Amino acid sequence: MTDTTPALHARFLRGLAVSPHRDAVRVGADAITYEAAHDLASRWAGALLAGVDERPRAIGVLAGKSVEAYVGVLAALYTGAAVVPLHLAFPPARTARMIELAGVSALIVDEEGAGVLARMPEVDLPVLAPAGGDVPAGRAVPVHAATALGEPRSVDARDTAYLLFTSGSTGTPKGVSITHGNTRHYFDLVTRRYEAGADDVFSQTFDLNFDCAMFDLFCAWDAGATVQAVPAAAYRRLPEFLAERGVTVWFSTPSAIPLVRRTGGLAPGVLPGLRLSLFAGEALKAADAADWQAAAPNSALENIYGPTELTVTVTGHRWRPDTSPSLCVNGLVPIGAVHEGHDHVLLGADGEPVADEGELCVTGPQLTAGYLDPADERGRFVRRDGRTWYHTGDRVRRLDNGELIYLGRLDSQVQVQGWRVEPAEVEHALRSCPGVQDAVVVAVTADETTELVVYYTGEPTPPAALAAALRSTLPSGMVPKRYRHVDEFPLNSNRKVDRSRLAADAAAVYSPRGEKSSLGV
Repeated sequence: MTDTTPALHARFLRGLAVSPHRDAVRVGADAITYEAAHDLASRWAGALLAGVDERPRAIGVLAGKSVEAYVGVLAALYTGAAVVPLHLAFPPARTARMIELAGVSALIVDEEGAGVLARMPEVDLPVLAPAGGDVPAGRAVPVHAATALGEPRSVDARDTAYLLFTSGSTGTPKGVSITHGNTRHYFDLVTRRYEAGADDVFSQTFDLNFDCAMFDLFCAWDAGATVQAVPAAAYRRLPEFLAERGVTVWFSTPSAIPLVRRTGGLAPGVLPGLRLSLFAGEALKAADAADWQAAAPNSALENIYGPTELTVTVTGHRWRPDTSPSLCVNGLVPIGAVHEGHDHVLLGADGEPVADEGELCVTGPQLTAGYLDPADERGRFVRRDGRTWYHTGDRVRRLDNGELIYLGRLDSQVQVQGWRVEPAEVEHALRSCPGVQDAVVVAVTADETTELVVYYTGEPTPPAALAAALRSTLPSGMVPKRYRHVDEFPLNSNRKVDRSRLAADAAAVYSPRGEKSSLGV
């Protein structure tokens, strides 16, 4: 396989050549070297392809943060199929729907994933379960050394490398296909920018169904570096955890910063081993950036931005304590300049280009081909001047230095602890709950945390009952914790539901002062 191949897994092979005996990934007490991971992935890929006439379209990986999960990603890529990472905590019906939409032809599961699969009788696919688990008779894929692949299957730049699902307003997840060509441009750029080496250890805070996880894996693996999974318990003693494991590159959502601060892990100088700190998935606050930079004085810190449809991230701002604070707007750090090789434009409310402030639209090699269902593309993927542009739905401002800063969503989509949530999807799910007639979901921020607040009409229902009903259709990260019953929704002068008044009411009620509701509820 040459260096010119677009294959995403070629980056792992480069790491294999550099660091065959170094750990490729560490999860708790478990670890696997590059050489062992390659051998195992080759066996699994061969097993998945045995007796198959055509290259599979997609292979699902239903697993937690386990060695099996990471090797499973490689094995799926080695087959030439698209990887579809699936979250263990998602409702079984939602996961089954994703499997169907993606055209998954086989699954790789760890022991926990096998247990989740047992609750999805409608999914009848071959299953490779290397860690054991109760796999239905006749569906288990046997693994034999004799069928191991000699080398990964070749792929074209237009072939899908991995397929992720984002929130959909109709209750159906939107599938995004990221091609090997998309990832080639992205990883060529970020590997040059961040200059990882074999001695680096990358944190892995994201679940595999979150596109930022791909940055951790393939930036590290391209250099022969190690990926270190970060468990939830580590945040209570993060400085010690990072030092013990030699972590040099940190990447998480900005929500991690106040969490670490509350546990006493953000004092000046306590993270001296970090050389690079990256934050994405939510707006980064200037105060949080400054505190993290003080705690990690030897680290470069960047705020990076990008929707899944633009392949992980497409802008970046390097935080500089002497100049960055003066660039911030509303206390938020700039998202920086758009990656080289791309064009971008800001559009005003009339859809025409504007110079200083508007919706960010981008075109270029990181732009994916669209959604699995073309009907979802309306208003997002738009042909203009012979090219396809992605309308991010994000309102940004161009600063005097040419960089961009995020101002907010044009629509009501919000980020909740790293989750990209469209309230319309939550509202859709709420309307199917017993006793609920209609619902409006707003976001409120208090104590550095964004939460969803539900206002609903119909029969008063215990919040626990509503939350339990929602968990059957929504991932846990999208299930609101606050519920308020109202007889009717307030209307604005246009006779539309006054969402701004509901948002103001939620902010007042759930602020630290706990003021009285303006709605009389």
